[in-house]
Amino acid sequence: MLPVTCEGTFAVRILITGSSGLVGSEVAEYFLLRGHEVHGVDNNQRAVFFGQPADTSWRRHALSSRFSNFTHHEVDIRDREAILVLVGQLRPQAIVHAAAQPSHDRAAQIPFDDFDTNATGTLNLLEAARRFCPDYPFVHMSTNKVYGDRPNTLPLKEEPTRWEFADARFIHGIDEDFPVDQCLHSLFGASKLAADILVQEYGRYFEMPTCCLRAGCITGPSHSGVELHGFLSYLVKCNLSRTTYRIFGYKGKQVRDNLHAQDLAFFIELFLQAPRVGEVYNIGGGKENSCSILEAFELVESLTGIEQRSDYTDQARKGDHICYYTNLGKVRAHFPQWTVTKSLQTILEEIVESWRRRLDAEADRRK
Repeated sequence: MLPVTCEGTFAVRILITGSSGLVGSEVAEYFLLRGHEVHGVDNNQRAVFFGQPADTSWRRHALSSRFSNFTHHEVDIRDREAILVLVGQLRPQAIVHAAAQPSHDRAAQIPFDDFDTNATGTLNLLEAARRFCPDYPFVHMSTNKVYGDRPNTLPLKEEPTRWEFADARFIHGIDEDFPVDQCLHSLFGASKLAADILVQEYGRYFEMPTCCLRAGCITGPSHSGVELHGFLSYLVKCNLSRTTYRIFGYKGKQVRDNLHAQDLAFFIELFLQAPRVGEVYNIGGGKENSCSILEAFELVESLTGIEQRSDYTDQARKGDHICYYTNLGKVRAHFPQWTVTKSLQTILEEIVESWRRRLDAEADRRK
């Protein structure tokens, strides 16, 4: 068992990849505040994938300036030798792997970069962990996109503002037994599924304490949302900047569940305290924190007083889910201490406030 306590009694050394991104930076801050030694790995590849609006260097600078127990490493997870050297030197007592290429659409444009980042990068980290710290937990941020578009084959019913599952078996959402193959994934979904299986296999074959977190929409005020990734964050940014938000198919009634990154970090802490071998968890906000695009428009407008500008195309994104929210039954059964603490309303309030500050700062810089 890893000696982690909320009081920070033990100075645990944690390696976090993607440490400038939303999940990585929130998890880093969570453990830094508890007194642990955190080493972040991030080379700002998000800005390469999505351009300057997706730049995450501001989060790295914020962590470095606030916390003396944070060390940044400008390392690319695709660089096998560099990862082996870093993990060999640090011998971390936990690894949280949050680095990824996260977009369906971008993956089709850069298939080698996508697979090398998502699948090969994960393999590099797993092998480094096996060689240098095999007895310590390895947490992998997977995705609900490992299920491909198979959720779209479920019977759905159309409601005024959303699609909803029609089959009573899925009234609480999608669980971990849902099939993952013989469906359309997008290249992103395929590369993440490859990584997911690798994490399970290193756990089961080598008896390492690994887990895959098949996440819904993880979000929060630190998200650098762009059109290709970061649904709620990008929507709020469009609203406040009076930019047109494009809806891709399904009448804008497609549904996602949303989890604040801090609630995710709390679950990761619980897993580090009581790790399991080769485990898989679906994690998200659940049905209570789900919304459609149309419902998100209404919620954001109520907070900002600004009418959401949008246009619509019938062409949906390939492999996109019509309706997906997470069945949290297994997570709650294994870790009954865990709960969703931040409602969808609270999440949106925080995102609105964060984007107001950032957009105001940008306006000041232009003066």
